[in-house]
Amino acid sequence: MSAVEEIDDDWRTALRRELADWRLWAMRAIVVALAILAGLTIVLFTWLAEQASACFDLLREAAWWTPLLAAPAVAAGVVWLTRRYAAGAAGSGIPQVIAALDRQADGEQRSLFVSLRLSVAKILLTSAGLLGGLSLGREGPSVQIAAGIMLQARRVLPWGLGVRLDGRPAVGIRGLLVAGGAAGIAAAFNTPLGGVMFAIEELARSPEHRSSGLIIASIVLAGLVAVSAHGNGVYFGVIHAQHVGMELLWPGLLVAVVTGLAGGLFSRLLLASLSGTSGDWFSRQRARRPVLFAGGCGLAVAVIGLVSAGATFGSGYESTRMMVEGWSAMPAAYALFKFLATWITTWSGVPAGIFAPSLAIGAGIGNDVALLLYGTQAPALIALGMVGFLAAATQAPLTSFIIVMEMVDGHAMVLSLMACALVAFAVARIISPPLYPMLARLQLKRLPPPEAPPGS
Repeated sequence: MSAVEEIDDDWRTALRRELADWRLWAMRAIVVALAILAGLTIVLFTWLAEQASACFDLLREAAWWTPLLAAPAVAAGVVWLTRRYAAGAAGSGIPQVIAALDRQADGEQRSLFVSLRLSVAKILLTSAGLLGGLSLGREGPSVQIAAGIMLQARRVLPWGLGVRLDGRPAVGIRGLLVAGGAAGIAAAFNTPLGGVMFAIEELARSPEHRSSGLIIASIVLAGLVAVSAHGNGVYFGVIHAQHVGMELLWPGLLVAVVTGLAGGLFSRLLLASLSGTSGDWFSRQRARRPVLFAGGCGLAVAVIGLVSAGATFGSGYESTRMMVEGWSAMPAAYALFKFLATWITTWSGVPAGIFAPSLAIGAGIGNDVALLLYGTQAPALIALGMVGFLAAATQAPLTSFIIVMEMVDGHAMVLSLMACALVAFAVARIISPPLYPMLARLQLKRLPPPEAPPGS
């Protein structure tokens, strides 16, 4: 038999083997359908969150003092509901998915971190937080929501998760979690490529997850569903940077270092406050009276919002978009106010993401540096601030780079954004350990202790 005939025979054999296992194709169809459903769910979540923010804006327009009542009441109510009915929905959502991927969380224990019930709770509770004007994002929650939907594949495949005829699994529960979590980022930011990178950088922990075509296809499909619903526009608008040359070197380096320091401090503050190990008076009150503490945090967020003329309320979407597209410049203290409001909101214990607020804080830092330099290269410095702070806070420089890169008009800033993300990431690593893996360890403490062996 000639070499050509052998290749032809191998091709036919491989095709017959691939088409012979109907269970494999059923599994693929179900995973694809769930990816589309996850994308549609994030679109619905986005709409609900935007309606909640709009309702808060109407309340604030009706009377300036309404945030002083709404924010504490909502924060306390959301924390009470979360602790009573959906403890696994608290916080960002990304640490829960990482915890569910850990080998300590096996079988039904994963439902403590990711489930359809938690997905529904996350949608409602996060939207409620925005109804009170709390400084939170919906991108982290989208990760947990989409992962909970994708995990339903194990319930509708009674024979298992797509077992091939040769016994090798086509996709497992861990693969579904990776696909779902990354699909949430892709749909939330309208950036499928950002979702793929998020899967590689934050969620995937082994080569088979990183190279799975089905997983990548699911992520891209969820992102395309969001693009179909919202159009091809970018979440935070388009950055029209001027010609980028050597004159941006020193201002850009200043932004990278400052955002690295600020993002590292932000991450360290979150870890210290959420772990409750510092032993200070606030941490003791949070442990003893969590609902009352959340109400106090809501009041603090309301005061900060009123002092900043309403700029720090909500996710920071509008403020960031105004800076990105050059409609107006924020006051010099905006970055500090948004930093404090986001930290306090997260500390309160409500379901809250930090991606969008981090981009807003970074944009504020870039804006401050531009003001310091008399408006020089303001759009470019705002873009660098966004990528720098997000990379420093999350310690995910590649994901941060891709998300911000898709906002830039043209490719002139691509290398500058990448360099800024890496410098800020390097600075932040000196100040704080990685945020999400450390928070995932806190989540794993919720697991029941292992049973002692018989006779011990």
